[in-house]
Amino acid sequence: MERFLQLSNRSTDQDFILLGLSARKDIRVGLFVIFLTLYLLILLENMLVLYLISSHRELLHKPMYFFLGNLSCLEMCYVSVTMPSLLMGLRSSPCRISYSSCMAQLFLFISLIVTKCTLLSSMAYDRYVAICCPLHYQVLMRPQVCWGLALSSWMLGGLLVSVVKTTCIASLSYCGPNVLNHFFCDVSPLLNLSCTHMALTELVDFISAIVIFSGSLLVSLASYVAIGRVLIQMPSAAASHKALSTCASHLLVMGIFYSVVLFTYSRPSHIKSTDLNKVLSVIYTVATPMCSPIIYCLRNREVHAVLKKTLHLY
Repeated sequence: MERFLQLSNRSTDQDFILLGLSARKDIRVGLFVIFLTLYLLILLENMLVLYLISSHRELLHKPMYFFLGNLSCLEMCYVSVTMPSLLMGLRSSPCRISYSSCMAQLFLFISLIVTKCTLLSSMAYDRYVAICCPLHYQVLMRPQVCWGLALSSWMLGGLLVSVVKTTCIASLSYCGPNVLNHFFCDVSPLLNLSCTHMALTELVDFISAIVIFSGSLLVSLASYVAIGRVLIQMPSAAASHKALSTCASHLLVMGIFYSVVLFTYSRPSHIKSTDLNKVLSVIYTVATPMCSPIIYCLRNREVHAVLKKTLHLY
């Protein structure tokens, strides 16, 4: 962390230019209204999920809801890191961002995206224990274990990886013009601007992406392979369908998130930012945080009951 601060102080006089989501003036106003509405909707949805979980602990006391609460909190932080610069770029494109602000945004973004990966794998493990080891579920997923998984996701996973990756990127020199073809300070656009030898930085970026993204994905896939074997062996089709329905939401969210993120980041070459990368970034920085609360709560009877009780519908 001290090394990161030293590198940031060394280059605080540098600014970056963000080209933003679109350079077309005729559609920027419309896009600004749309994304501002989506931003407020994401905050509202996730705050509602957090409120329901925290105010009805007697009904939503399962570890699944504990992790869902963590995910909702993360989604609000996650979207609040990238959305302000996206909106600022739509309002006045191109927009200028200082070096220190860019590095801070990069640090927070990496930290939160790594935390999300590890949280999703923790949620997959929770479903594995619930379906494959139901008799030991209360012991294996006791509160101490849940808190340990959550804290390791937030602190050990997200913080450690973001410090290493941001320090490597902050050590690079930028000779200009410092123009990022993106709406926030992301890894690939920054690597694309560097005028110094960066083989080590690219290697660290690639290895960390493979270890974090692929590692957490493999944990999730291994959990669901084990779940699939148990479901096949269930004598009752109704019981199998009920168990599968508890995993469907997580599988959908995980599938969308990992497919886009792995395609975008797990590439070792010197990548140029394109309009395709910006579209993909919108999917995992805006679309998934907006859809996650809806997907998780849409088919959940317990959440429906708590929501109706909160709204005094019965």
